[in-house]
Amino acid sequence: MTGSDEVSAASAGTWRLGDLTVNRIGFGAMRLTRNSDGGPSDRDRAVAVLRRAVELGVNHIDTAAFYFSPLRSANELINRALAPYPEDLVIATKVGPGRDPSGEWLPPARPEQLRGQVEENLRQLGRDHLDLVNLRVHGPEPIAERFGVLAELRDAGLIRHLGVSNVRPEQLAEAQAVAPVVCVQNPYGVDYRRSADDLVRICAEQGVAFVPFFAIAGAGREAGATAAGDSDAELRAVARAHGATVAQVRLAWTLHRGPHVLAIPGTGNPEHLVANVAAGALRLSPDELARLDQAG
Repeated sequence: MTGSDEVSAASAGTWRLGDLTVNRIGFGAMRLTRNSDGGPSDRDRAVAVLRRAVELGVNHIDTAAFYFSPLRSANELINRALAPYPEDLVIATKVGPGRDPSGEWLPPARPEQLRGQVEENLRQLGRDHLDLVNLRVHGPEPIAERFGVLAELRDAGLIRHLGVSNVRPEQLAEAQAVAPVVCVQNPYGVDYRRSADDLVRICAEQGVAFVPFFAIAGAGREAGATAAGDSDAELRAVARAHGATVAQVRLAWTLHRGPHVLAIPGTGNPEHLVANVAAGALRLSPDELARLDQAG
């Protein structure tokens, strides 16, 4: 399953983010800016990966202004590669965290700083509005005031839809009391899910997309290229049975959690991109899913 001319992101089906329809296999832009050794990525290769993703039917790209290395910005790579943007392309970004020019993390944005973060994403992407903005949360603190700022920017036409990231169920409910939430973006994967299963179910009941990160890499390995636990016997056995990679099985398992679950695997490698998109066509049996659930 590592690639073919027939690979298409449409094979995983679609979901609606508000009034925007996306294929359930998308693309995460975080890893475009650095190589696996930590050095800056090759600009032309990163641009080629983005263009190839769109050719393969990817119409949901996840990014952030704080995805950058000393020489590369994910947003500006997206702008260079894809502008003028396809009409059906949905670009989702995140606000809340921030980094200074040296790359050091700053304290989470205060409510009055969020507009500046939104405007920076607009500038870098070369757009007059953002399709989807996720408020990235740190810890259990109340989020209504900050989410309210984003709701005001939505009403002003700078943002089309709102989501939340790294939240607990009570924070999702708090945000929903302020404005509609179209997606939740939380860590989730075969071996990192117990604390999030309830939230996946809540999202399903409410028609909210659940968009996991760490689906391949595993918790605590946001910048890594491989998954923790790849040697797990069940993952490897299922992969062998399908002629697939362990990473593809992880993605397929994620998509099997419900039609509202999307995937945004990221890579700067063209071959890995094709393999990730191909995983949307991988169908796991009930027995395989049960074995993977048990293994996780």
